[in-house]
Amino acid sequence: MKKLNQAAMLLALAFSATTVFADIELKTKEEVVGTWKLQSTKNTASEKEEALPREDTWIFKDGKLTILHIPREGKYYDQPPVNYEVEEGKLKVSQVGSSRLDFFSLVEKSETKMILKGKFGGYYYFDKK
Repeated sequence: MKKLNQAAMLLALAFSATTVFADIELKTKEEVVGTWKLQSTKNTASEKEEALPREDTWIFKDGKLTILHIPREGKYYDQPPVNYEVEEGKLKVSQVGSSRLDFFSLVEKSETKMILKGKFGGYYYFDKK
């Protein structure tokens, strides 16, 4: 009986953990339009994991994403605009100079904050500019 209670408790805990971080389905690409300052990134949604500070600015406008002020080797560069769209509730972003795509899920969004989750599980924390 004790093992059954433990199994039920573990199942309930696992179910609640997955619902807490459930993705929000995007319906249109206009939902992310605007200028967003990428504040930090993390590999997981864990509160214990330290966030890595970032300096990029992502601009979603007219179906294009432009990323500005990307740090690299002590310098900064701007990425040319790439296409983005919404497909099956996820943000689909073209990669510069490639036919590959990046996919992002929307985890949280308000008027001033947004959290995206990359296809490999990384979390991107934005503030609206």
